[in-house]
Amino acid sequence: MKAEPSSQLKKLAEFSGCPFSQQEDNEGAINEILKLCCFTNMKNLEVNKSGKSIKGFSNALFFRNGEIGNWRNDLTPEMVERIDRITEEKLKGSGLEFQHI
Repeated sequence: MKAEPSSQLKKLAEFSGCPFSQQEDNEGAINEILKLCCFTNMKNLEVNKSGKSIKGFSNALFFRNGEIGNWRNDLTPEMVERIDRITEEKLKGSGLEFQHI
């Protein structure tokens, strides 16, 4: 998603049954959504700096560096293997591709 955000957002919209119209594409809706959903913007929303989740965890815990591959600093190889296996299982047949980094 980080390599080609516009095309990936289009694929995600199509997959979820809400593809962008040509007019929305021409008017820059995709770029606006990407700006609103960018890591920096999401991390800096007040609700994510000071809010809490339903379970009482700070929303800030869901945001780290936003860098590709930084998970290596926090996850063990066993954790990575398990997450990869579950992700591949869940995406199977969806048309979405899982890329190992």
